[in-house]
Amino acid sequence: MINNAWYDYFIEILSAKVSKRSQLVEQLMDLLSIEREAVYRRLRKEVLFSIYEIVKIAVTWNISLDEITNLNSGSFTFVMNPINYFEPSEEEFEVVRNRIRRLEHLMASPDSECMEICNKMPRSITAISNDLYRFDIFRWTYQYGNREEDALFSQTQMSEQFKMEMAYYYQLIKHVSNMSFIWDQMIFDYWVRDIQYFHSILLITDQEKELLRKELLTLIDYWSEVAKKGYYPETKNRVNIYISKVHVDTNYSYFYTDKLKISRIHAFDRCDVFSYDTRLITDFRTWMKLKKRTSVKISEVDEKSRTEFFKRQQKLIEDM
Repeated sequence: MINNAWYDYFIEILSAKVSKRSQLVEQLMDLLSIEREAVYRRLRKEVLFSIYEIVKIAVTWNISLDEITNLNSGSFTFVMNPINYFEPSEEEFEVVRNRIRRLEHLMASPDSECMEICNKMPRSITAISNDLYRFDIFRWTYQYGNREEDALFSQTQMSEQFKMEMAYYYQLIKHVSNMSFIWDQMIFDYWVRDIQYFHSILLITDQEKELLRKELLTLIDYWSEVAKKGYYPETKNRVNIYISKVHVDTNYSYFYTDKLKISRIHAFDRCDVFSYDTRLITDFRTWMKLKKRTSVKISEVDEKSRTEFFKRQQKLIEDM
Protein backbone atom coordinates (compact mmCIF):
# COMPACT_ATOMS: atom_id res chain seq x y z
CA MET A 1 0.00 0.00 0.00
CA ILE A 2 1.44 3.38 -1.04
CA ASN A 3 0.99 6.13 1.53
CA ASN A 4 1.93 9.61 0.27
CA ALA A 5 0.18 12.64 1.77
CA TRP A 6 0.16 14.55 -1.52
CA TYR A 7 -1.34 11.56 -3.31
CA ASP A 8 -4.09 11.24 -0.70
CA TYR A 9 -4.92 14.89 -1.28
CA PHE A 10 -4.88 14.43 -5.06
CA ILE A 11 -7.40 11.58 -4.74
CA GLU A 12 -9.57 13.82 -2.56
CA ILE A 13 -9.51 16.49 -5.28
CA LEU A 14 -10.61 13.97 -7.91
CA SER A 15 -13.45 12.77 -5.69
CA ALA A 16 -14.57 16.37 -5.18
CA LYS A 17 -14.54 17.02 -8.93
CA VAL A 18 -16.81 14.03 -9.63
CA SER A 19 -18.83 13.05 -6.58
CA LYS A 20 -20.05 9.65 -7.83
CA ARG A 21 -17.30 7.03 -7.79
CA SER A 22 -18.66 5.20 -10.82
CA GLN A 23 -18.72 8.41 -12.90
CA LEU A 24 -15.19 9.29 -11.76
CA VAL A 25 -13.95 5.89 -12.88
CA GLU A 26 -15.69 6.16 -16.25
CA GLN A 27 -14.26 9.63 -16.91
CA LEU A 28 -10.73 8.58 -15.95
CA MET A 29 -11.00 5.52 -18.20
CA ASP A 30 -11.96 7.71 -21.15
CA LEU A 31 -9.39 10.40 -20.38
CA LEU A 32 -6.42 8.10 -19.78
CA SER A 33 -7.43 5.24 -22.11
CA ILE A 34 -6.88 2.61 -19.42
CA GLU A 35 -9.00 -0.29 -18.15
CA ARG A 36 -11.49 -0.05 -15.31
CA GLU A 37 -9.42 -2.17 -12.92
CA ALA A 38 -6.35 -0.01 -13.64
CA VAL A 39 -8.31 3.06 -12.54
CA TYR A 40 -9.53 1.36 -9.35
CA ARG A 41 -5.98 0.29 -8.49
CA ARG A 42 -4.85 3.91 -8.75
CA LEU A 43 -7.76 5.16 -6.64
CA ARG A 44 -7.05 2.46 -4.03
CA LYS A 45 -3.39 3.62 -4.06
CA GLU A 46 -2.08 0.18 -4.96
CA VAL A 47 -0.18 1.98 -7.76
CA LEU A 48 0.33 5.70 -8.41
CA PHE A 49 -0.92 7.67 -11.35
CA SER A 50 2.08 8.30 -13.57
CA ILE A 51 3.43 11.85 -13.98
CA TYR A 52 2.01 11.87 -17.51
CA GLU A 53 -1.43 10.83 -16.21
CA ILE A 54 -1.40 13.43 -13.42
CA VAL A 55 -0.46 16.18 -15.87
CA LYS A 56 -3.18 15.12 -18.30
CA ILE A 57 -5.80 15.06 -15.53
CA ALA A 58 -4.62 18.43 -14.17
CA VAL A 59 -4.73 20.11 -17.59
CA THR A 60 -8.11 18.63 -18.55
CA TRP A 61 -9.80 19.27 -15.19
CA ASN A 62 -8.05 22.58 -14.43
CA ILE A 63 -6.26 21.44 -11.27
CA SER A 64 -3.33 23.62 -10.20
CA LEU A 65 0.00 22.45 -8.80
CA ASP A 66 -0.90 24.11 -5.49
CA GLU A 67 -4.04 21.99 -5.31
CA ILE A 68 -2.23 18.76 -6.13
CA THR A 69 0.47 19.29 -3.50
CA ASN A 70 -1.74 21.14 -0.97
CA LEU A 71 0.93 23.84 -0.74
CA ASN A 72 0.53 27.61 -0.92
CA SER A 73 2.98 29.05 -3.45
CA GLY A 74 1.58 32.56 -3.06
CA SER A 75 0.37 32.63 -6.67
CA PHE A 76 -2.95 31.85 -8.30
CA THR A 77 -3.61 29.79 -11.40
CA PHE A 78 -6.06 30.92 -14.08
CA VAL A 79 -7.28 28.90 -17.06
CA MET A 80 -8.65 30.13 -20.37
CA ASN A 81 -9.82 27.76 -23.10
CA PRO A 82 -10.71 29.88 -26.17
CA ILE A 83 -13.65 28.38 -28.03
CA ASN A 84 -14.60 28.93 -31.66
CA TYR A 85 -18.34 29.13 -31.04
CA PHE A 86 -19.16 29.37 -34.74
CA GLU A 87 -17.36 26.19 -35.75
CA PRO A 88 -16.24 24.43 -32.54
CA SER A 89 -14.01 21.39 -32.84
CA GLU A 90 -14.88 18.18 -31.00
CA GLU A 91 -12.27 19.07 -28.38
CA GLU A 92 -13.72 22.57 -27.92
CA PHE A 93 -17.24 21.24 -27.65
CA GLU A 94 -16.05 18.75 -25.03
CA VAL A 95 -14.60 21.63 -23.00
CA VAL A 96 -17.99 23.37 -23.08
CA ARG A 97 -19.77 20.15 -22.17
CA ASN A 98 -17.44 19.45 -19.23
CA ARG A 99 -17.94 22.98 -17.88
CA ILE A 100 -21.68 22.55 -17.92
CA ARG A 101 -21.56 19.07 -16.35
CA ARG A 102 -19.59 20.48 -13.42
CA LEU A 103 -22.61 22.60 -12.57
CA GLU A 104 -24.61 19.46 -11.80
CA HIS A 105 -23.35 19.95 -8.24
CA LEU A 106 -25.82 22.84 -8.06
CA MET A 107 -28.77 20.45 -8.19
CA ALA A 108 -27.47 18.45 -5.23
CA SER A 109 -26.42 21.35 -3.00
CA PRO A 110 -29.09 23.03 -0.84
CA ASP A 111 -26.79 25.99 -0.12
CA SER A 112 -25.43 26.71 -3.60
CA GLU A 113 -24.61 30.33 -4.36
CA CYS A 114 -23.85 32.23 -7.56
CA MET A 115 -23.30 35.87 -8.33
CA GLU A 116 -22.89 37.54 -11.73
CA ILE A 117 -21.83 41.15 -12.25
CA CYS A 118 -22.51 42.12 -15.85
CA ASN A 119 -22.18 44.89 -18.37
CA LYS A 120 -23.32 42.47 -21.09
CA MET A 121 -26.08 39.92 -20.83
CA PRO A 122 -24.50 36.65 -19.64
CA ARG A 123 -25.34 33.19 -20.93
CA SER A 124 -27.48 32.58 -17.86
CA ILE A 125 -29.86 35.17 -19.37
CA THR A 126 -29.48 34.81 -23.15
CA ALA A 127 -29.70 31.01 -23.06
CA ILE A 128 -33.46 31.42 -22.66
CA SER A 129 -33.64 32.16 -26.41
CA ASN A 130 -31.82 30.31 -29.20
CA ASP A 131 -32.02 33.41 -31.42
CA LEU A 132 -30.51 35.76 -28.83
CA TYR A 133 -27.77 33.26 -28.07
CA ARG A 134 -27.19 32.84 -31.80
CA PHE A 135 -26.84 36.61 -32.13
CA ASP A 136 -24.26 36.56 -29.34
CA ILE A 137 -22.23 33.99 -31.31
CA PHE A 138 -22.72 35.98 -34.53
CA ARG A 139 -21.41 39.14 -32.84
CA TRP A 140 -18.39 37.26 -31.51
CA THR A 141 -17.71 35.73 -34.93
CA TYR A 142 -17.76 39.15 -36.61
CA GLN A 143 -15.25 40.58 -34.15
CA TYR A 144 -12.98 37.61 -33.46
CA GLY A 145 -13.83 34.88 -35.96
CA ASN A 146 -10.99 35.76 -38.37
CA ARG A 147 -13.13 34.89 -41.40
CA GLU A 148 -12.25 36.17 -44.85
CA GLU A 149 -15.80 37.30 -45.53
CA ASP A 150 -18.35 38.77 -43.15
CA ALA A 151 -20.93 36.14 -42.28
CA LEU A 152 -24.59 37.08 -42.32
CA PHE A 153 -26.65 36.54 -39.19
CA SER A 154 -28.69 34.01 -41.20
CA GLN A 155 -25.50 31.99 -41.75
CA THR A 156 -24.82 31.68 -38.03
CA GLN A 157 -26.35 28.39 -36.97
CA MET A 158 -26.01 26.35 -33.80
CA SER A 159 -25.88 22.59 -33.91
CA GLU A 160 -28.70 20.70 -32.21
CA GLN A 161 -26.12 19.27 -29.84
CA PHE A 162 -25.00 22.77 -28.85
CA LYS A 163 -28.61 23.89 -28.38
CA MET A 164 -29.22 20.97 -26.05
CA GLU A 165 -26.15 21.84 -23.98
CA MET A 166 -27.25 25.48 -23.66
CA ALA A 167 -30.76 24.41 -22.66
CA TYR A 168 -29.26 22.13 -20.01
CA TYR A 169 -27.00 24.95 -18.78
CA TYR A 170 -30.04 27.24 -18.46
CA GLN A 171 -31.85 24.51 -16.51
CA LEU A 172 -28.91 23.99 -14.13
CA ILE A 173 -28.54 27.71 -13.42
CA LYS A 174 -32.08 27.82 -12.09
CA HIS A 175 -31.14 25.26 -9.45
CA VAL A 176 -28.80 27.70 -7.69
CA SER A 177 -30.33 28.15 -4.24
CA ASN A 178 -29.32 31.81 -4.03
CA MET A 179 -28.64 33.63 -7.32
CA SER A 180 -27.62 37.29 -7.50
CA PHE A 181 -27.16 39.61 -10.47
CA ILE A 182 -25.70 43.10 -10.52
CA TRP A 183 -26.44 44.66 -13.90
CA ASP A 184 -24.88 47.69 -15.49
CA GLN A 185 -27.60 50.28 -16.14
CA MET A 186 -26.82 50.04 -19.87
CA ILE A 187 -26.98 46.25 -20.12
CA PHE A 188 -29.91 46.27 -22.59
CA ASP A 189 -28.78 49.46 -24.33
CA TYR A 190 -25.64 47.69 -25.51
CA TRP A 191 -27.65 44.92 -27.12
CA VAL A 192 -29.99 47.32 -28.87
CA ARG A 193 -27.04 49.31 -30.23
CA ASP A 194 -25.30 46.17 -31.47
CA ILE A 195 -28.43 44.94 -33.26
CA GLN A 196 -28.93 48.35 -34.85
CA TYR A 197 -25.30 48.46 -35.98
CA PHE A 198 -25.34 45.06 -37.68
CA HIS A 199 -28.67 45.93 -39.26
CA SER A 200 -27.16 49.18 -40.61
CA ILE A 201 -24.33 47.29 -42.37
CA LEU A 202 -26.85 44.82 -43.84
CA LEU A 203 -25.69 41.71 -41.96
CA ILE A 204 -29.09 41.51 -40.28
CA THR A 205 -32.30 41.76 -42.32
CA ASP A 206 -35.40 43.73 -41.35
CA GLN A 207 -37.15 40.48 -40.50
CA GLU A 208 -34.28 39.27 -38.33
CA LYS A 209 -34.13 42.60 -36.53
CA GLU A 210 -37.83 42.30 -35.76
CA LEU A 211 -37.34 38.72 -34.56
CA LEU A 212 -34.59 39.82 -32.15
CA ARG A 213 -36.70 42.77 -30.99
CA LYS A 214 -39.56 40.42 -30.07
CA GLU A 215 -37.18 38.04 -28.30
CA LEU A 216 -35.77 40.91 -26.24
CA LEU A 217 -39.27 42.02 -25.26
CA THR A 218 -40.07 38.47 -24.18
CA LEU A 219 -36.86 38.47 -22.17
CA ILE A 220 -37.83 41.73 -20.49
CA ASP A 221 -41.26 40.34 -19.56
CA TYR A 222 -39.70 37.22 -18.05
CA TRP A 223 -37.07 39.05 -15.97
CA SER A 224 -39.56 41.67 -14.86
CA GLU A 225 -41.64 38.83 -13.42
CA VAL A 226 -38.57 37.23 -11.79
CA ALA A 227 -37.62 40.58 -10.23
CA LYS A 228 -41.16 41.10 -8.93
CA LYS A 229 -41.32 37.66 -7.30
CA GLY A 230 -37.68 37.43 -6.26
CA TYR A 231 -37.34 33.85 -7.51
CA TYR A 232 -37.30 31.71 -10.63
CA PRO A 233 -40.91 30.67 -11.37
CA GLU A 234 -39.71 27.24 -12.55
CA THR A 235 -37.81 26.23 -9.39
CA LYS A 236 -38.77 28.86 -6.78
CA ASN A 237 -35.07 29.39 -6.07
CA ARG A 238 -34.15 32.87 -4.89
CA VAL A 239 -33.00 35.55 -7.38
CA ASN A 240 -31.63 38.93 -6.28
CA ILE A 241 -31.32 41.62 -8.96
CA TYR A 242 -29.37 44.84 -8.46
CA ILE A 243 -28.71 47.76 -10.80
CA SER A 244 -25.23 49.24 -10.52
CA LYS A 245 -25.07 53.03 -10.25
CA VAL A 246 -21.48 53.04 -11.53
CA HIS A 247 -20.11 51.56 -14.73
CA VAL A 248 -19.38 47.82 -14.77
CA ASP A 249 -16.19 47.18 -16.75
CA THR A 250 -16.74 43.52 -17.68
CA ASN A 251 -18.63 40.37 -16.68
CA TYR A 252 -17.40 38.32 -13.74
CA SER A 253 -19.01 35.68 -11.56
CA TYR A 254 -18.54 32.88 -9.08
CA PHE A 255 -20.19 29.58 -8.20
CA TYR A 256 -19.93 28.44 -4.61
CA THR A 257 -21.11 25.11 -3.17
CA ASP A 258 -19.68 22.63 -0.69
CA LYS A 259 -17.90 20.80 -3.54
CA LEU A 260 -17.80 23.29 -6.43
CA LYS A 261 -15.99 26.62 -6.24
CA ILE A 262 -15.29 28.58 -9.43
CA SER A 263 -14.52 32.22 -10.19
CA ARG A 264 -14.82 33.49 -13.75
CA ILE A 265 -13.81 36.69 -15.55
CA HIS A 266 -15.10 37.53 -19.02
CA ALA A 267 -12.51 38.45 -21.67
CA PHE A 268 -12.65 39.15 -25.43
CA ASP A 269 -16.45 39.08 -25.44
CA ARG A 270 -16.94 35.32 -25.13
CA CYS A 271 -13.73 33.95 -23.58
CA ASP A 272 -13.84 33.02 -19.90
CA VAL A 273 -10.85 33.06 -17.57
CA PHE A 274 -11.42 30.58 -14.72
CA SER A 275 -9.81 29.97 -11.36
CA TYR A 276 -10.55 27.03 -9.08
CA ASP A 277 -8.26 28.22 -6.28
CA THR A 278 -10.31 28.22 -3.07
CA ARG A 279 -8.25 31.03 -1.49
CA LEU A 280 -8.76 33.34 -4.45
CA ILE A 281 -12.44 32.46 -4.79
CA THR A 282 -13.04 33.32 -1.12
CA ASP A 283 -11.59 36.81 -1.71
CA PHE A 284 -13.34 37.09 -5.08
CA ARG A 285 -16.66 36.32 -3.42
CA THR A 286 -16.08 39.04 -0.81
CA TRP A 287 -15.06 41.64 -3.40
CA MET A 288 -18.10 40.95 -5.55
CA LYS A 289 -20.51 41.27 -2.65
CA LEU A 290 -19.04 44.67 -1.85
CA LYS A 291 -20.26 45.80 -5.27
CA LYS A 292 -23.75 45.98 -3.75
CA ARG A 293 -22.68 49.21 -2.01
CA THR A 294 -22.93 51.07 -5.32
CA SER A 295 -26.05 49.25 -6.51
CA VAL A 296 -29.80 49.41 -5.95
CA LYS A 297 -31.77 46.23 -5.39
CA ILE A 298 -34.87 46.09 -7.63
CA SER A 299 -36.07 42.54 -6.97
CA GLU A 300 -38.99 42.33 -4.53
CA VAL A 301 -38.30 45.40 -2.39
CA ASP A 302 -38.16 48.56 -4.53
CA GLU A 303 -41.24 48.49 -6.75
CA LYS A 304 -40.76 52.04 -8.02
CA SER A 305 -37.15 51.50 -9.16
CA ARG A 306 -38.03 48.10 -10.61
CA THR A 307 -40.97 49.41 -12.61
CA GLU A 308 -39.01 52.40 -13.92
CA PHE A 309 -36.07 50.24 -14.95
CA PHE A 310 -38.06 47.67 -16.90
CA LYS A 311 -40.33 50.29 -18.49
CA ARG A 312 -37.27 52.10 -19.77
CA GLN A 313 -35.84 48.86 -21.20
CA GLN A 314 -39.16 48.00 -22.82
CA LYS A 315 -39.44 51.42 -24.51
CA LEU A 316 -35.81 51.24 -25.64
CA ILE A 317 -36.45 47.89 -27.32
CA GLU A 318 -39.83 48.84 -28.77
CA ASP A 319 -38.25 51.92 -30.41
CA MET A 320 -35.36 49.92 -31.85
